[in-house]
Amino acid sequence: MQNNLPEKQIACLFDLDGVLVDTAVYHYKAWKQLANTLGFDFTEAQNEHLKGVNRMRSLDMILDWGGVEKTEKEKEVLAAQKNEWYVAMINKMTAAEVLPGSIDLLENLRAEGIKIALGSASKNSSTILERTQLTHFFDAIVDGNVVSKSKPDPEVFIKGAELLGVPAENCIVFEDAQAGIDAALAGHMKSVGVGEEENLKGADLYVKNLSQISVKEIISLVIR
Repeated sequence: MQNNLPEKQIACLFDLDGVLVDTAVYHYKAWKQLANTLGFDFTEAQNEHLKGVNRMRSLDMILDWGGVEKTEKEKEVLAAQKNEWYVAMINKMTAAEVLPGSIDLLENLRAEGIKIALGSASKNSSTILERTQLTHFFDAIVDGNVVSKSKPDPEVFIKGAELLGVPAENCIVFEDAQAGIDAALAGHMKSVGVGEEENLKGADLYVKNLSQISVKEIISLVIR
């Protein structure tokens, strides 16, 4: 592919769950299993509110919905149990579970010399990337193991931009959660909402999946 990059460096920062791969179903199953063991149910509608939210905050929300109170030590045990179930599920993932358009877009971005980072709340991103054979696409990986603040705080994206050496205003974030779009806005970055527009207010562009966007369109978000 011919390199049509403008003079200034551009970077793309991708959320993982729901953008590149679909692990939301595994999170949902594991959280539902945990809720059921505590004597209440957990719905798919409630699960939507956990997109982009870290593990301990998610647990707090679920316990609140179930009307259950636990000590901090008990919460740590519960979070570890949920994660154990979740990890067992994602360890069976394959490259076939990469979402439509993801590999083509990542390949095209690399061919154009555009830097790529992961910006995910997941603490299991390395396992998921390895299982789905996506690791080699990323110049930097920022996940729940290296950041302390959950989206909509922009920490995960700001750190990604810093590691790539690209100014925030030249970064484009790809997100499927409102918290992620809000984080991009807070970090003064452009954003592409992956999913339904009504669920992703404030994004600069909307697509159903990554097969619907080109490198040229991505560049145009920064170079106008």
